This record gives sequence, C-alpha cells and structure tokens, in this order.
Amino acid sequence: MLKKKRKEEGTGKKVSAVSAGGLKKYFQAHWQLYLMMLPPLIVLLIFAYGPMYGLILAFKDYKVSLGIGGSPWASDFGFGNFIRFFDNYNFWECLKNTLVLSVYTMLVEIPTAIVLALSLNYVKNKVFKKAAQMITYCPYFISTIVFVGIINMLMDNRIGVIGRFLYNNFGINILGSPELFPSLYVWSGVWQTVGYGSIIYVAALASVDMQIHEAAIIDGATLLQRIRYVDIPAILPTAVIMMILNMGRILNTGYEKILAMQNQMNLSTSEVISTYSYKVSLVSTFPDFPLATAIGMFQSVIGLILILIVNKIAKKISGNGLM
Repeated sequence: MLKKKRKEEGTGKKVSAVSAGGLKKYFQAHWQLYLMMLPPLIVLLIFAYGPMYGLILAFKDYKVSLGIGGSPWASDFGFGNFIRFFDNYNFWECLKNTLVLSVYTMLVEIPTAIVLALSLNYVKNKVFKKAAQMITYCPYFISTIVFVGIINMLMDNRIGVIGRFLYNNFGINILGSPELFPSLYVWSGVWQTVGYGSIIYVAALASVDMQIHEAAIIDGATLLQRIRYVDIPAILPTAVIMMILNMGRILNTGYEKILAMQNQMNLSTSEVISTYSYKVSLVSTFPDFPLATAIGMFQSVIGLILILIVNKIAKKISGNGLM
C-alpha cells in the first residue's frame, strides 16, 4: 500500500515537472504575443483599475489636507454622501430627465438603425448604396461641440433657417422650449449616429444565406414578408445585445452634448445626473468630490443591476443574451 502511494506521488511530480516544462517552452515560443499584450494591459491597469481606489471618496468626508486615506468616514455608516444626493431637492428631477432621455434615445435609435440597415441591404445600385452609406456615416465623426454649434445655427429663432421659420410662423422657440428639448436631443442624435449604428446590423444581414431568400422568392414571398420572416429573425440577436448594453448606460447619458445644449430656459428638462455631477465637482465654487463620486458609483451600480435583469429576461424570452 505504501509503495503504491509513493509510486502515485512520484508520477504526480513527474507530470507536474512535464507540465511546467511544457508551459515554459510555450512561453518561449510565443513571447512576442505576450509582449504585444503588455502595453494595453498596462493602460488597462493604470486607467481602468487604478482609479478604482478613488471610489473610497464616495464613503469619505474628504479633506484635501488629509488625503483620501486620512480623511474620516462619512456619516451614516459611510453612506452620508449617497443620502445627501437622494435628499437633494432636484434629485427626482434629474433622475426623471435622465430616464426620459435615455429611454427615448433607446426606443428611437435602435429601430432607425435597423430600418436604415434593411433599406441599404435591398439597394441594388452600388453607387447609390455607397453614397448613402457615406452620407449617413459622416455626421458621427463630427466633434460634439461642432455638432451642437450646427444645431444652434439651424434652430436659432433669429438667424437659423429652421428656427426662424418655426418662430415666425408658429411662435415656437425650439432652443428655449423645455418640452421640446428631449426631442431635439434625441432626433439630432439620430442624425449623428444612425449611419454608424447601422453598421453592425448591415454586417448581420450580410451573413444571411441567400439561398433562404431565393427559396422565399420561389414560394411567392413579397419583399416585406422576406424582411419579416428572414431578415428580422437574423438581426434579432444583435438587436437584443444592443438593447442590453444600452440598458446598462441608462443612467449614464453623455453629458457633453447635453451640457452644450443647455440654457437657462430649458434647464428643467435638460439637467440630468451626469451634468449635475459635473457641476458639483468641477464647476462649483466649493467642489464636492465625495458627492460626485457617490453619484458616479450610484449610476454604475444601477447600470450593472439593469444589465443583469434585462439579460436574464432577454434569455428567457428570446434565448439570446450576453452570458
């Protein structure tokens, strides 16, 4: 019995030595690949994982002279900054505006990108198709500030072509109407991103086997029937994944464009959580970094929870999900 045990131990050591030797040879043979991985890994560690130390600010009563580690913990067992944010007089307004803009954007951008992709998929004239793709893609590469400047020039009620027409004929001041801000924000975003957003759906449609379309044509299917029964099922998994990812960003509405489009007249519908966080941390006379950190952490946690919930629902309904 003892001899058998020693024999097994000896075999195990031999296997371990062989495995270690094989692993060493593998690294020696492929060291170039790991060297190529090193720069992005370092960037990830510095800019993605390194700043996570700063999340402690959300639970601290931060004092610059004491530093993050030396500052005392916030009141209410460290959750004082979160409670201050929830008790703020405009918390519910910021939350409502954020949800309205995010859900409105998601309900508009995904269907318009799918419609554009389906339209481009059935264009037979290659020159027209390339031109349409180029025209719809170009706005995505315009700087956000330049893009907002174009919107302001078009919608200004004094010099803008569209804005002056609407103001003189209907008395509508687009840039100064709070109720019109969500639509202006969302549909201008569609103009900017619909072409770029359709790329992934065009790629999904390109993978559809043409024999399926040929069989559908032989069976007498119309163009709309082919779209409904062949194309849409093919891009549905992609659309589900995009919806799940967008749900994760539902409280992280990009603040750059909103901040550039804000003015005193539309502030009641344009103030979102991201712009409020920016103002209390960087623009305020007395920057409140712990509060801004708590707000950012709140957004991230809610986004993670929503991703997990929507992913589970999507997997149960359609069988498609992130994991």
